[in-house]
Amino acid sequence: MITQRCRYALKALVRMVRSGAKESIRTRDIAEAEGIPQPFLEQIMLDLKRARFVTSKRGRDGGYVLMADPSTLTLAAILRQIDGPVAPLPCLSKTAYQRCEDCSDEETCALRHIFAETHAATLAVLEKRTLAEVIAAADMKASERGEYGADVFSGAFI
Repeated sequence: MITQRCRYALKALVRMVRSGAKESIRTRDIAEAEGIPQPFLEQIMLDLKRARFVTSKRGRDGGYVLMADPSTLTLAAILRQIDGPVAPLPCLSKTAYQRCEDCSDEETCALRHIFAETHAATLAVLEKRTLAEVIAAADMKASERGEYGADVFSGAFI
């Protein structure tokens, strides 16, 4: 499971994309819109800034601005930045490999083999899916429920 911190980071990034990729947005506005405690969100935004996913803008119209392109920012990159390694076992991590303390032989470890298979499948999706795709999928579901009106895709070839 991803942490609450990562869920909030994803919600904040989605809110930023929806507000306009080059528009600044205040943490207070994100926090209110998404139901995130503002002090916690401010810490998360600093992590996103260190990763260069966002930048900050000072002044009257200040706030945070999305720097990363939502069409290239993958879920795997966001997860790694906020939660650390994505692997379920340390011996499967691409970025933080460690041999498991209680493992005598990685080649014959039953846990490693089954988790390697599931991890590879999950990672393939997370490294392929982008923030833009997350938003597009959510918009499609909302449209299917009629949240954008009956004729939103009238004449479109979908």
